Amino acid sequence: MAVADVYNMNGERVSETDLPDGVFSVPVKQHILHEVVRMQMVNRRSGTAAAKGRSDVRGGGQKPYRQKGTGRARAGSRRSPLWRGGGVVFGPSQRSYSYRVPKKVRRQALKMALTSKLQSNAVIVMDRFDLDTVKTKRFVEVLKALKTEEALIVTDRKIENLELSSRNVSYVKVLRSEGLNVYDILRFDRLILLEPTVNQIVERLLS
Repeated sequence: MAVADVYNMNGERVSETDLPDGVFSVPVKQHILHEVVRMQMVNRRSGTAAAKGRSDVRGGGQKPYRQKGTGRARAGSRRSPLWRGGGVVFGPSQRSYSYRVPKKVRRQALKMALTSKLQSNAVIVMDRFDLDTVKTKRFVEVLKALKTEEALIVTDRKIENLELSSRNVSYVKVLRSEGLNVYDILRFDRLILLEPTVNQIVERLLS
């Protein structure tokens, strides 16, 4: 079982906490992480791109002009793709790109992502992250004390002052433990966990 140091908001080591091997020490398989991240990204696509085909555009009920005698190519509808204002040939249609990966695979990928961060020494455990007021400057000072910049901060509950203080810092994201996901873990350089959050994550992934 791995042991991680616990730091306070001044960057001082105050205690230690256990990180169970069942969550923070599993074999990392890149193809599983890739599949789950791909699923997350694809599920974000709106799929609303669409163009009108010849059956969707207006007009076309009457033959534009007679079949013979005009010297022009024969035409049967104003909705033809050859005409201005006609339908689009093979245009995009509204669709859903989403698909699902089995729940067991998603859970295992989450363990792998946490393991990879711990192996990279990119996990920081804090005893608390409670700001007295909504102040971005104070929030940035805490990050500097922890010697980190780009980070994903995972909390065990809603901490309003923390969430509001961090919203203007583009390289930081505050997330509650129930929303923890593979993509966000891998996207940020550091992973900051509050000490109660560790227990919530372990309970969720080992239940």
